Amino acid sequence: MQNNFEFLDLRAFLAVLEFSSFSEAARYLNMSTPALSRRIKSFEEAVGAQLIERTTRRVAPTQIGRELMPLVRRLVDEFEESILSISDLRGRHRAQVTLASVPTAAFYFLPRVIEAFNQRFPGIRFRIMDLSANEGLDAVANGEVEFGINIIGASREELIFTPLMEDPFVLACRRDHPLAATSTLPWEALQGHPLIGVSKKSGNRAVLDHALAAANQQLELNWFYEVNHLSTSLGLVEAGLGISVLPKLATPQREHPLIATIKLVDPIVTRSIGLVERRGARLSPSAMRFREMLVTEWRG
Repeated sequence: MQNNFEFLDLRAFLAVLEFSSFSEAARYLNMSTPALSRRIKSFEEAVGAQLIERTTRRVAPTQIGRELMPLVRRLVDEFEESILSISDLRGRHRAQVTLASVPTAAFYFLPRVIEAFNQRFPGIRFRIMDLSANEGLDAVANGEVEFGINIIGASREELIFTPLMEDPFVLACRRDHPLAATSTLPWEALQGHPLIGVSKKSGNRAVLDHALAAANQQLELNWFYEVNHLSTSLGLVEAGLGISVLPKLATPQREHPLIATIKLVDPIVTRSIGLVERRGARLSPSAMRFREMLVTEWRG
């Protein structure tokens, strides 16, 4: 094994396996796909073995690549942690991660990832803007934040959207409501009941309306109440004023004494939650490490 490889070769190796795609990894590392391929080839030549199998259908590690992954990850982590620590000791401005997040992700998901991140990098501060989907896109596009967690973004050319998970829309109703007697319901069962929905200007409402229209559903849903925030709809449900359709991530994550959550089918409607970044922009080292932890946590 030769030792003539660079740190970016290691980052390239991990990125390709993380995304299972050369093109996605290249976008993440802000380099061209041919340049990324040269990095991988250089690393494989240094190791003296093929590390990644690349076919028309998939990108996957070879046996040697799988065995090498933990070592490379440890080397990268230790190096970057050392760099961040040295920067802090030299009295430079304290590092900060800035991001915009849709409120549901900011409330239910971000705290546990930030806690894990702070244990490894205790000197890094956070500035989190909990914004609506469209406001979050604007914050990323104009550089107010480094990246965002959002439900939309692929339609704007200056932004890159990396899907992380699918969040299904579900029904929330009181446990004493007639619809709470089953764990699964078709959308047509909601007809005739007063519904609590978010504003038509909301990204969530746009996703919902588009999906139902695409499924050719001729439903007569009674959107009796309209609110701006998903948390408000849960308050109205708890008061017994109606039932609500909302993303599962916005519902109580533990069993609630008053509210039941019911799966909706025919069709199953989901929203894609993912990372939004400016095309061609480079993340700071702190933001890049936090982004990697988000991807690992979400996809894990």
